[in-house]
Amino acid sequence: MKPFKTLDAIACPLPLSNIDTDQLIPARFMKRSRAEGYGDYLLYDLRFDESGARISDCPLNDPARAGARILVTRRNFGSGSSREAAVYALADYGIACVIAPSFGDIFASNAVNNGVLPARVSEADCEALLAGLEDGALTALVDLERQEIRAANLVIRFDVDPVWRTKLINGWDDIDLTRSHAQAIERFQEEDRIARPWLEPVAAPGFTTLTQKHD
Repeated sequence: MKPFKTLDAIACPLPLSNIDTDQLIPARFMKRSRAEGYGDYLLYDLRFDESGARISDCPLNDPARAGARILVTRRNFGSGSSREAAVYALADYGIACVIAPSFGDIFASNAVNNGVLPARVSEADCEALLAGLEDGALTALVDLERQEIRAANLVIRFDVDPVWRTKLINGWDDIDLTRSHAQAIERFQEEDRIARPWLEPVAAPGFTTLTQKHD
């Protein structure tokens, strides 16, 4: 993943609570290959009517918000099922940060694993930010290192799990995070071999253990 440190981009207000994963990516689109991209189907039933025409009062259809990479919304964003395709739709559309007072737990974890920051703010700060964007502010600066959002003459603190913060700042997945502790893991293994030598696997004739190298 690409490291996430700061993001200065167009922000789109979406003043709705309880947007679930079925709204983020309706199930009827999930048979499509990920290679085709899911961005066109993000929040499809909020963006388009039954004929496929754009709904003019949907914030994501506002020409001024074209290319938005930050989404500001209300509590319980990403609730519902565990479908990771909901995050694929956001990422493929171009959203790199969602700002809300709360998130579905599985959604938030999936978001981080796909390079999308779930920035948690207070209800009051969320409403102030939504109001500022609806009054005409177009952009926001999200600083993950400082855990600050600057927009509409506001400076807002946000929370994010410290492990997720580390992964996003470095562009790491879970394997990269484990590898970052390689020296400590090797040190533990060596100390454990000395403390408990009887635990070291012994290979049967003709076989090698996981720690032995083939000739």
